[in-house]
Amino acid sequence: MSDKNTHEKANKNLGTICVQGGWKPKNGEPRVLPIYQSTTFKYDSSEQMANLFDLKETGYFYTRLQNPTNDAVAAKIAALEGGVAAILTSSGQSATFYSIMNICKKGDHVVSSSSIYGGSFNLLAHTLDDMGIDVTFVSPHASEDELEKAFNERTKCVFGETLANPSLDVLDIELFADVAHRHGVPLIVDNTFPTPINCRPIEWGADIVIHSTTKYMDGHATSIGGVVVDSGNFDWDAHKDKFPGLTTPDETYHGTVFTESFGNKAYIFKMTTTLMRDLGSIPSPHNAFLLNLGLETLHLRVPRHCENARKVALFLENHPGVSWVRYPDLEQDENHALAQKYLSHGSSGVLSFGVKGGREKATVFMDSLKVACVVTHVADARTSVLHPASTTHRQMNDTELEAAGVKPDMVRFSVGIEDAEDIIEDLDQALRKTL
Repeated sequence: MSDKNTHEKANKNLGTICVQGGWKPKNGEPRVLPIYQSTTFKYDSSEQMANLFDLKETGYFYTRLQNPTNDAVAAKIAALEGGVAAILTSSGQSATFYSIMNICKKGDHVVSSSSIYGGSFNLLAHTLDDMGIDVTFVSPHASEDELEKAFNERTKCVFGETLANPSLDVLDIELFADVAHRHGVPLIVDNTFPTPINCRPIEWGADIVIHSTTKYMDGHATSIGGVVVDSGNFDWDAHKDKFPGLTTPDETYHGTVFTESFGNKAYIFKMTTTLMRDLGSIPSPHNAFLLNLGLETLHLRVPRHCENARKVALFLENHPGVSWVRYPDLEQDENHALAQKYLSHGSSGVLSFGVKGGREKATVFMDSLKVACVVTHVADARTSVLHPASTTHRQMNDTELEAAGVKPDMVRFSVGIEDAEDIIEDLDQALRKTL
């Protein structure tokens, strides 16, 4: 967990934070972030250890809760997003789960955009339901009135994706944040696809930002991971009755009140000392080290992904084998206006399109690709392709697929950082086999 208030935001550009954020070597220390591959940390007295367990002191004693390598990388991501604290998790899915469960319990209610990753939809619609937490899904383009109607007295948070996977709907962050705050609850935003290079949701009113770091942040398909970043802006004490886990004594820590002891970092401290303590979804220090290597080039890779994706989208628009193209950077895309507002530097390297002839022809197309590979993964250096309706979203019924913006003929195409000309040539030869 990083609880450092990262002043890097105010006086360093994102590229510098990508390269040097989080780890500040002292005289004679390693220039490169070390891998602290140790489960435990030694202390000279029992009293010191007891104080750590009682949260009277901060420090490292067991890697399931904190590790110096993990904390350095979390601090870097907190700085990139403009937050005050962050914690790494073992996957993006665990980041989603932790971000909600840190403030929800049985009987509570969540409002969520319907246009989200299939795994996240299943988590919210089914797993949370099994745990006694209700979820109401709304369109990412819901009006203010429609959003208002989704809330009830048990609502504890709002969830959405900046750029939805795979529909590429753009969330109106300001609107969702305004309505959430009007009801005294935080907005949680998954910012995986844009990354902080293209969008920083906290600047638009989001309170909590999460990522599947497995995607662009790692960038090389080497390490599963996630992160939860707290803006430090939400006033939990102003809504004490809604969030007793943060604002009332925790008897497992001798009556500690997280908001009193940790101020605007209370949300991440609670997540570390309760959820991570009890559930243990921590990444290995080695995976955090690999993630950090990816972060060092994030500001270089993301613009290349976007540049290539725009070229591919323009090519697909005019291809006789393609029925439609969805990419928010295109002027005619229905999300273009919101993309101009929230993603003015580019959306991501991911686009979606329909192959004429439906699912059968889409299969022929994907099986004919040579540069792009059919893989479950998305958003790394290599170009990849997937048919969401039969893979990542196959657990959803037709009504749920439609609400999530996933059409039967949809192909999700993740444009890598290879030469765009080679990617386009590969697309062309594969599409021509469907005609």
